[in-house]
Amino acid sequence: MIEQSILEITSDLSTANNIVIVPHKGPDGDAIGSSLAMYHFLKGKGHDVTVIAPNDYPDFLKWLPGQEDIMIFEKDYMLCKPLIANADIIFTLDFNDLSRTGDMQDSLIEAEATFIMIDHHPEPSTYAHHTYSDATMSSTCQMVYQFIDKLRAVKSITPEIATCLYTGIMTDTGSFRFRSTSSETHKVIADLIKRGADNAKIHQQIYDTSSESRLKLLGVALQNLRVNKELRTAYITLSQEELDQNNFRKGDTEGFVNYGLSLEGIIFAAIFIEHKVDGIIKISFRSKGSFNVNQFSRAHFQGGGHINAAGGKSDISLEDTIVKFNSVLPEYKEDLGL
Repeated sequence: MIEQSILEITSDLSTANNIVIVPHKGPDGDAIGSSLAMYHFLKGKGHDVTVIAPNDYPDFLKWLPGQEDIMIFEKDYMLCKPLIANADIIFTLDFNDLSRTGDMQDSLIEAEATFIMIDHHPEPSTYAHHTYSDATMSSTCQMVYQFIDKLRAVKSITPEIATCLYTGIMTDTGSFRFRSTSSETHKVIADLIKRGADNAKIHQQIYDTSSESRLKLLGVALQNLRVNKELRTAYITLSQEELDQNNFRKGDTEGFVNYGLSLEGIIFAAIFIEHKVDGIIKISFRSKGSFNVNQFSRAHFQGGGHINAAGGKSDISLEDTIVKFNSVLPEYKEDLGL
């Protein structure tokens, strides 16, 4: 983010009375962590700030400081719409196209606010007045830390802000094991611990607290695991019936796709989850090395993301989606190192 843009943002913030912060639909740890960190930072500067998420988020994030103040557009759109319309500044965090906000999109398009995008996904669109985009970054939370640093306000990072930022960086880097984890990431993490992030407690809250139904659903998922050793690929399916039988709640399948990727010799993994209410199959892709799941998802499953982690969807049945997936896999023999 160039110095001129920082000066303009500082000027905009100095005159802003109402600020809205928006994460993407289906918000994850990085989206909620970055939104709440920005919320606490701006509140500390005396601004009137509201976080509006397009829809609900997983229970394993509902301990983060300030999460009780998040408004859900899907539930309270009559309250949220005027807040968006009257905002002076709208921060959009962890996404780079307004289509990622679902039903909120129209309200955001109509807003006359100054938009500030902070995001680490490739190919950003041009809706924002100020864009801080870097696809090499580990997470949007790391970018929010560096945004605060560029405002020369790192000393303003409270334990609450540090906790939110640590959570987003940890979850988006797979506990610091993904390729995007750099030496700079670790420097940021070290400073967040210094400023009050309890790393052991955060890890326990995210990874070591699970319901009985989630563990049973994981058992079903592993039973459904299919492996294609020839194409170094593994995938999991979960039908709506299987979700219902195991009392599925938002966030229960978080991390399931990584079990396929943990198999020896596997470099490409996917999970296909049926959501009949939305009429789609939700898909997560993960990979090791240079296999680009962002390109794979964009080409075949209406999605995108990063080189080693991406999402997608399918509008056909679960069975037909799997047939399609298996039919296109042979086209990637060379990319899969075969």
